[in-house]
Amino acid sequence: MEEGRISYVRRFVRLLPALLIALGAWYDYATPLDFTGAPFLTAAPLVAAPLYSQRGTILTGVAAVAVLLVLRVARGGLHKAEAVTELVTVVVVSVLAVVINLLARRGQERLASVREIAEAAQRAVLPEPAERIGGFQIAARYEAAQEGASIGGDLYAVQDTPHGVRLIVGDVRGKGMGAVGAVAVVIGAFREAAEQEATLEAVAQRLERALARERTRREGIEAREGFTTVVLAELPHGDAVVRLVNRGHPAPLLLYADGTVRPLPATEPALPLGMGELGTWPDRADEAGFPGGATLLLYTDGLSEARDAGGRFYDPEEGLAGRTEALCEPGALLGVLSVEVRRHSGGGMADDMALIAVRRP
Repeated sequence: MEEGRISYVRRFVRLLPALLIALGAWYDYATPLDFTGAPFLTAAPLVAAPLYSQRGTILTGVAAVAVLLVLRVARGGLHKAEAVTELVTVVVVSVLAVVINLLARRGQERLASVREIAEAAQRAVLPEPAERIGGFQIAARYEAAQEGASIGGDLYAVQDTPHGVRLIVGDVRGKGMGAVGAVAVVIGAFREAAEQEATLEAVAQRLERALARERTRREGIEAREGFTTVVLAELPHGDAVVRLVNRGHPAPLLLYADGTVRPLPATEPALPLGMGELGTWPDRADEAGFPGGATLLLYTDGLSEARDAGGRFYDPEEGLAGRTEALCEPGALLGVLSVEVRRHSGGGMADDMALIAVRRP
């Protein structure tokens, strides 16, 4: 319903220059000679400038000038100073509209170039995982809070290792290229540690040290207060279990084939990565059964902190409970979540969102 209304509004806006010309012609023709429709005709090319191509803007200006000229000739007022002034005004405004259109197009081209660079950087840092890794069905999704914004601090990675399939989902404090730099550090350290370290606890400690080194290269508040929340998961080969280490991140959800949803919170909550100066403690992995047909969902707080108009948070556990049809395969599950969270928030999410779904066949 909402998309239909938006489509009608866009269609009306596209027709607005033509409607202004028609309204100006009718008003000028239907009123006494002392009244004029020139303001409507003057507005038409200005409205067309940000909406149409350069050719469309030029044609709108030509149409506005032609209509005014025909009206003045038909009503015998072309010899009057007021008529000449109106024609000159419409011509000048039409020329300005073409200039505005040219500048707007150049700005759009620059913005498109920046977006392409951002998307390339995002793909390089967060490549799409294969659909099957280590016998598991995998799907990942990154949703920017704002349309066209592709760089943020959310991260994910999946890797098949001698110790099992290991995953990470996390959220770096901050935005922009600084956050992307921290994301690259975390993912690079994860891929190396996932192969080399025998336990998830050791992987978490490697990430802590990598972020500590990265912080020495940052300045200002990011150096003093930068941190990253992550959840690490391990799916051992041959064992129907999942092991988790959670560093201040939203608890993953385990979705069973019968529609039951079970959160997997940390037994002992721990501080996010990068906050080791506040204290040291041994990481401890939690273990839960992961039977066939079940799906593990890891996500960032862009999902769980999306608010509706009344300020109510989206609850993925509540939204997915009993939804067996959404669990057929990970890609479909993430598609359902993406649609529902945007509907819940009215299309305007407050934060980026990264999702990974892993299904044991």
